Amino acid sequence: MRELPSGTVTFLFTDIEGSTKLLHELGDAYADALAEHRRALRAAFEAHGGVEVDTQGDAFFVAFGRAGDALAAAREGQEALAEGPIRVRMGVHTGEPIVTEEGYAGLDVHRAARIAAVGHGGQVLVSQSTRELAGADGLHDLGDHRLKDLTAPERIWQLGDADFPPLKSLNQSNLPQQPTPFVGREKELGEVLQLLADPKIRLLTLTGAGGSGKTRLAVQAAAEAVDDHEHGVWWVGLQAVRDPEVVLPTIGSTIGADGDLAAHIGDRRMLLVLDNLEQVLGAAPELGGLAAACPNLRMVVTSRELLRLAAEREYAVPPFVEQEGVGFFLGRAREVRPDFQPDEHVLEICRRLDQLPLALELAAARVRALSSAQILERLDRRLPLLTGGARDLPERQRTLRSAIAWSHELLEPQEQQLFRRLAVFSGGCTLEAAEKVTGGDLDGLQSLVEKSLLRFDGDRYSLLETIREFGLEQLAESGEDAEIRRRHADFFRALGIEAGMSAEGGYEAHRELVPPDQDNFRAAIDWALEAGEIELAAEIAISLENFWVTVDPFEGARRFAAILERADDVDPILRARLLRCYSGSSHISGEYEKSFSALEESMALFKEAGDIEGVAVMAHRLGIALLGRGELERAREELENSLRLAEQLGSRRGVAESIGAFGYLAVDEGDPERAIRLFEEAAAIAEEVGFLWWRLAMLSALAEAQLTLGRAGEGEASARAALAVANAIDDRQMMVLDVALFAWASALSGNAARAGRFWGAVEAEASRAPLGQWEAEHELYEQRVLAVDGAEFSRAREEGRRLTFARAVEEALAG
Repeated sequence: MRELPSGTVTFLFTDIEGSTKLLHELGDAYADALAEHRRALRAAFEAHGGVEVDTQGDAFFVAFGRAGDALAAAREGQEALAEGPIRVRMGVHTGEPIVTEEGYAGLDVHRAARIAAVGHGGQVLVSQSTRELAGADGLHDLGDHRLKDLTAPERIWQLGDADFPPLKSLNQSNLPQQPTPFVGREKELGEVLQLLADPKIRLLTLTGAGGSGKTRLAVQAAAEAVDDHEHGVWWVGLQAVRDPEVVLPTIGSTIGADGDLAAHIGDRRMLLVLDNLEQVLGAAPELGGLAAACPNLRMVVTSRELLRLAAEREYAVPPFVEQEGVGFFLGRAREVRPDFQPDEHVLEICRRLDQLPLALELAAARVRALSSAQILERLDRRLPLLTGGARDLPERQRTLRSAIAWSHELLEPQEQQLFRRLAVFSGGCTLEAAEKVTGGDLDGLQSLVEKSLLRFDGDRYSLLETIREFGLEQLAESGEDAEIRRRHADFFRALGIEAGMSAEGGYEAHRELVPPDQDNFRAAIDWALEAGEIELAAEIAISLENFWVTVDPFEGARRFAAILERADDVDPILRARLLRCYSGSSHISGEYEKSFSALEESMALFKEAGDIEGVAVMAHRLGIALLGRGELERAREELENSLRLAEQLGSRRGVAESIGAFGYLAVDEGDPERAIRLFEEAAAIAEEVGFLWWRLAMLSALAEAQLTLGRAGEGEASARAALAVANAIDDRQMMVLDVALFAWASALSGNAARAGRFWGAVEAEASRAPLGQWEAEHELYEQRVLAVDGAEFSRAREEGRRLTFARAVEEALAG
């Protein structure tokens, strides 16, 4: 392809009129006619210096360096096709587009295509900008026309004096002009247009939360569908209407109907866009009757709640997906600051704003005075920041709070109460949680879902964070805040105990209860601390003891330390349990001295209280800590004590822990064969009682012992079994260790490329965030793996560093 013209460029778009009809009429001759059409047009374009940018099916996109050349090519092309069966519409527009590797970018490209789309076969339409450059010679003024992009009207000129039907513009509609182009909803627009093309669908309701872009999508879809409705596309704004009986008269006055509305519409092919119907849902039966009386009438409704009519089809407008949200934000930001450049903060801004179009638009307007980093900093409280929409917008669209308040005001009092109480949940909730904490019921929840304030996905209900913030404001103003937060904390204390994730728990009997609600557990702990409910905060945190160890020991250590700072006066047993939990998380985090100090204090408190179960657990943990300190004899004494107490208490979990700890002792004493037998026994018991984390630890230790003896195959098999458990319980630190075991096994087998690939993935993941205990293990593993260092290893190592860690885990598990 020749070099694309740059600077001021004139675009020419062509499209065959009625191509599908022609195909049926010409049959086999259509292919020859299409080829001749292409030959004739290409000859005309090339004769006048045109560069073919794109060809799709029966359409051309051509660029010219001079406006006059584009008009000459268009005239010559139409003359060449005049005697043939194919009629082509053409649109010409001049602008200053951006040239990219893929071609042209910018609004001028879309504008040229829109101009072509409103024409007829044999007609050449020309924009005002092209006319100003090429002159008026041979051009006929067709006046101002609104195009389907819904921006400001365009002055359209026709090349030549031939007579054609009226342009297929939006002049036969009152769709509101849009100040900005339609961006980021191409998929949704296509889906809505597909529904509108279905003759069985005559009433389509677009639902969604305030600020989700329902109106913009409905208006754009109506603009695209204008050609299918010869008697007009009409927008009826109902945001100011409160009386359902006024809805039909408002429609009538909009379309110029006097008297009976149904009689006026009759058989006309017409599309009505009824915007913001949620506050006048009482008009739904009359709208159903209107649809029944007018067979060619179609209606698109925007509402935060369905009309509940038999003929109604719902389209739930979702928030943007990530890429769309970022693109939308950038587009709006560059309208107020053309030199705005994206950075890593933009993606997080879009996520924090739930990808809601209104929220993104209001945030983007802030780039006039704030950097993206400063905007992100201020999003801890979203609603005060997200104000200042355009003054010509309705008030409900000028701030995000107004948009949400609009929906809130339409709720019944009991629905408002349920809504604000649901805001206490962080990250959503189950039906059981909602009922017990809020006092609401399924019918109330369903009503909020139908009114687009609450989302339901799978088995959980949730509020978008922007909507939740408004709900929290309402909760604080209601005076119910303390009571509802206390209910919330009590519920999650009970749920944590049921999950069985502490040393007193039921062998992690219901571990699956915790991950979906981890944000609720965090919020409950935070509130209890703020409210001075130290024992409540401690009980919730302790119930998640093994969750912190597995998923985020660093967070666990921080949280237990924060509670301990305020727990001097709590029951000694509760303090002992807190110290035990803190020691476990801090040990896994690599804070060995802090962990050991907490261990000893915890053990002393359990002994003083005569808590045999507590002493048994701490004897095991103290024994392992002493192994790490090289005090083998003292470690043996503690481990023998832990095993004796576990057997005395009938604790199979305690027995598994003690036997496994003796395996670690055997390793330190230089007896790997005995260690292997003990690790295998401990892993089997842990599996028997459902103690997943200890089974994981034992399988990993088993793999390390087997590899130490040079048994690569056995070691890799054990590492794979361990990795499967680590992946299932989302233990990042153990996943890193287990993938490192694969690198070691590969090196031991002489497979340098495989060793390098896994080791590179381990290094990349270790550099992403702290791994605590792994730091102490790293050097030993590195020595084993680098035994096969060389060119092949180095190349694979670099590949591994570019690999996502999830992919590395997947490869290791696949074998």
